[in-house]
Amino acid sequence: MKKYFYRVVCFLAVLLPASILFQSCVNVNQGNPPMQSSKNKVTEKIFKSDEEWKKILTPEQYQVLRQKGTDRPHTGIYDQFFVKGRYYCAACGLELFESGSKFDAGCGWPSFSEPLESGHIDEHRDLSFGMIRTEVVCSRCGGHLGHVFNDGPPPTGQRYCINSTSLIFKSEEQLLKEKSADSTDQTGVTND
Repeated sequence: MKKYFYRVVCFLAVLLPASILFQSCVNVNQGNPPMQSSKNKVTEKIFKSDEEWKKILTPEQYQVLRQKGTDRPHTGIYDQFFVKGRYYCAACGLELFESGSKFDAGCGWPSFSEPLESGHIDEHRDLSFGMIRTEVVCSRCGGHLGHVFNDGPPPTGQRYCINSTSLIFKSEEQLLKEKSADSTDQTGVTND
């Protein structure tokens, strides 16, 4: 009886993980991207080949977003840029930060105290260059954005140090125009 019980337990110990692995592979192969929920919003993952990214992004954006490059300090367009609006991923357009959380950290890169939505940014341990850091990436496309450090201002204490090359900015004025255009249909009638 013990021998039979032992065999059943061993069989289940091998079968269960294998079936989970097989099911996750089936989902990937069927093109069912994993979904990520953030404050009742769902962010669908974007998967593209390197060749597809190279066609969409500038060489500088590809180097930073896909190859984890870094802007030289104090050279990015958004380092000393303090216009009201929102910042989006340059690769996929996901909203990442708003100007209200931006501050001048003096580090040479745009710095934010918090993301617009925590679920729009994923964090990964980064051991490159002999340092221990936390890399931040776009949760939709996996594009490298920069790093987060624990030396930011209150109340979060966080400093999201982001490459300008990985961002696109839209001013409040641009966002209002887009919202207005979206609320007017092709006949010129406002949708209220």
